[in-house]
Amino acid sequence: MTTAAGLSRRHFLRNAGLVGLGALGSSSFLAACATSASNGPVKQAAGAVTVQSNLSSPQAKVAIEALAKAFGDKGGATATVNTVASETFRTQLPSYLTSANPPDTFTWYPGSLLSGYAKKGLLLDVGDVWQTMGNYSQAMRSLSGDGAGHQVFVPTSYYWWGFFYRKSNFAKWGVKPPTNWSEFLALCETLKGKGISPIGLGAGGGTQWTASAWFDYLNIRINGAQFHRDLLAGRGRFDDPKVKKIFDPWRQVLPYTDPNGTALAFQDATTVLLQGKTGMVLTGTFFADAAPKDALDDLDFFQFPILDPSVPVAEEGPTDGFFASARTPHVAEVKEWFKYVATAEAQELYIKNSSGTVLPANPSAKDSGTPLVQKGRKLLNDAKELTQFFNRDSSDALQPTADAALIRFIQKPNELDSILSDWQTAAAKVWQGQS
Repeated sequence: MTTAAGLSRRHFLRNAGLVGLGALGSSSFLAACATSASNGPVKQAAGAVTVQSNLSSPQAKVAIEALAKAFGDKGGATATVNTVASETFRTQLPSYLTSANPPDTFTWYPGSLLSGYAKKGLLLDVGDVWQTMGNYSQAMRSLSGDGAGHQVFVPTSYYWWGFFYRKSNFAKWGVKPPTNWSEFLALCETLKGKGISPIGLGAGGGTQWTASAWFDYLNIRINGAQFHRDLLAGRGRFDDPKVKKIFDPWRQVLPYTDPNGTALAFQDATTVLLQGKTGMVLTGTFFADAAPKDALDDLDFFQFPILDPSVPVAEEGPTDGFFASARTPHVAEVKEWFKYVATAEAQELYIKNSSGTVLPANPSAKDSGTPLVQKGRKLLNDAKELTQFFNRDSSDALQPTADAALIRFIQKPNELDSILSDWQTAAAKVWQGQS
């Protein structure tokens, strides 16, 4: 059975951790919803839906502006967008939702974050919007619920992660994508011998969370997706020997990682990659929104190498969309906006004006059809299980604990035992506060 995103229903439903679990990451369809950038108070306009958004990649900004314009051109409600940096957005989200004058709606993601806010009565029930979204799958519906029978989220896109590189650079360097871990290490050694930093990182400048992709992939490759989800949900320990084990292969590639990796934001790491100063970057397709249009055809990716063939293959496949404040004075207008962004028309419009590297959530919507997108869709379709991203499968509150631990490991790998012990202590406090 095919779902909204072209993923099998069992792929979504088997991933039980998706339902009621949460996330950070970088939205693609929603990442740069911006008609203006401001960290100041939200300004409400009569009849206008205020959209509080994170990130402002150039192409995504153009795309969301086109979407907002098309919505307004239909007559009736209009939408205005207020953009803040992702890290600011994440830390201020609780304040946004509990303020006396909250934004109407937010770009973010489904999961435990939603159920937590919903339990506090902070999110708008959009079940009647879902009644107009009949072609969306039950899996998408479940992912967008609050765990108590209410729909509080409207999904608009999903995307994949992998090692991205420039095809022209690989050709110039005489190298090919690896098919296993040994070949990956050999590729790194070859690139290093050519004076190139093999692996870009982009875990600085407020985007430390990108390092979590390495943790996620090593854990799902070695210990499996269910162990990973259980760990992030507080049913495991970060100082478990099985968790410590995943840092062995990571330690192998640290000498091949850009030494400036913990100083550059992912947008800057994208620039360095495109300039050929690094060979590849483990990232999500959102990074392409920061790339020049003329570079997109030169981009390709390969799958994170398999480390243990006996472990069912899982991939990261984050979903993005909108949720709304229960305190919005513009309920009718918000629901009008939600009904629009859920349509195939809207999602295709966004894709047309963006880098085109996301997959639409509406099953009737067409993706960009590029070889890169078709390859990404196949990667997710072929996966036995799907995860979202570190804090999408845990909570926004847990992400800073990962940021601190993983950046410290990258910089001081010999302190791993104390790093994991400190991480477990910090994580336990988060889990206790959420119980």
